[in-house]
Amino acid sequence: MGWLDGQVALITGGGSGIGRAVVARFIEEGARVGVMERIASRSEELRGEFGDKIVGIPGDVAQLGDNKRAVAETVRAFGRLDAFVGNAGVFDVYASVAEMPEEQLGRAYDELFGVNVKGVIYGARAALPELRKTSGSMVFTASVAGLNSGGGGALYTASKHAVVGLIRELAVELAPDIRVNGVAPGGTMTDLRGLQSLGNDDRSQFAAPGMADRLRTGNPLRMALEPADLAGAYLFLSSRRDARGITGTILTVDAGSMLRVPRPRADQGGGR
Repeated sequence: MGWLDGQVALITGGGSGIGRAVVARFIEEGARVGVMERIASRSEELRGEFGDKIVGIPGDVAQLGDNKRAVAETVRAFGRLDAFVGNAGVFDVYASVAEMPEEQLGRAYDELFGVNVKGVIYGARAALPELRKTSGSMVFTASVAGLNSGGGGALYTASKHAVVGLIRELAVELAPDIRVNGVAPGGTMTDLRGLQSLGNDDRSQFAAPGMADRLRTGNPLRMALEPADLAGAYLFLSSRRDARGITGTILTVDAGSMLRVPRPRADQGGGR
């Protein structure tokens, strides 16, 4: 018996990275899944892997109409909606506001906040009527950048602080019918892309040589987190049984990176 037997989820940005890992885990635990994905070929790949357990919906999370269509098509395919996972996101690749050309600043802000913040608000609004029918839940992808500094540039950090605020506010606003929580990943080996407005949307920073080693040295568990390491957090928060008393919570999965940079142990040549 799976954690999500008989349930239906809609996941944005579910064609790659953390979103794809969440899709796979939800299906493994008995759910059927609608996947809203900007790149149509990714949805086709998921369909080839999971068959009729998913329905792929091409769309842009920054458009309310696309979010409403994703909800409608998911419900049309599977009859209901129990969980909405707002996961789609873009990154600023640590762009500095002080150094960014003025003509790029407004475009970069609009592009990043359109996906990372407006996309969350629109997704929540679109899913709300169906989730009220099932007393369902929402889980949003926040970030350690939403809890501290250093997880991105100023634009990305501000956007993820906004997501954390939305989680806490919606948890109150939508109670008692709908639970609202978030997952805050630390650095994770994904295909998270940059911004078209900054010319770095064609690559992920995590594809850089040596990135996995850099991540391992920055946390106590010495891990380079993979998307599958995050999927269980979304599963737990979506569980009607195990998380029924949890709302407004941000579950951090960062291998301990927010604690401190670990000092060498004595047996590694360091002091006490």
